[in-house]
Amino acid sequence: MGWRGFYAIVGCGSADADLVLNGRSADADPGSVRGSADADPVLHGGSADADPVSTAERILAARPAVLQLRFKGDDDRLHLATARALRARCAGAGVPFVVNDRADIAALADADGLHLGQDDLPLAEARRLFSGPIGVSTHDLAQAVRAESEGADLIGFGPVFPTASKARPDPVVGLAGLRAVCARVRVPVVAIGGLNAERAAEARAAGAALVAAIGAVAGARDPEAATRGFKEALT
Repeated sequence: MGWRGFYAIVGCGSADADLVLNGRSADADPGSVRGSADADPVLHGGSADADPVSTAERILAARPAVLQLRFKGDDDRLHLATARALRARCAGAGVPFVVNDRADIAALADADGLHLGQDDLPLAEARRLFSGPIGVSTHDLAQAVRAESEGADLIGFGPVFPTASKARPDPVVGLAGLRAVCARVRVPVVAIGGLNAERAAEARAAGAALVAAIGAVAGARDPEAATRGFKEALT
């Protein structure tokens, strides 16, 4: 896997509550997917009325290395419509598109990658549905080593710093923990959790191939400028 640089994440909803979205079915106009007044501003371009598609377009204008959709609602048709909308825009920008958690949505949306959490489908089962690269989120060295041994193409590791993007985050691993994982595994590592442009260079120096952010970019007033800030910090 040749992905290196800034790994942008745009979300629909918060980590622990469904987002009420106004949209149509998976064959609807993708641009109609919009956030309601209940949208989480951390995940939606800094304002409750921003939607994930327009936020992604602003991020893609700065050409991140990867863009991932993190959808936490329970409307599968809307999930698929959003994934297809983002996949089309990523293809136009030449940026790989990754779906979080759901192997079925990743396959149906023709995503470039899938990212699994510790409570998602086992990697071997996910590969029965999705044939592309699969990353796995890990939160300690043992999990990272196990994910690599099971065939993960990418290791997500964190939170490196305290984060506000999850209501109940895992314990902070710190730069020392990140450095230990990067030294131990052979596959690329994406650092995540509490990262901003200033901290991105530290994560890269610790060995991370990619540095990911949610709120620092999707929650910024200017997601394009925030993305450029990460890219500059990583060059």
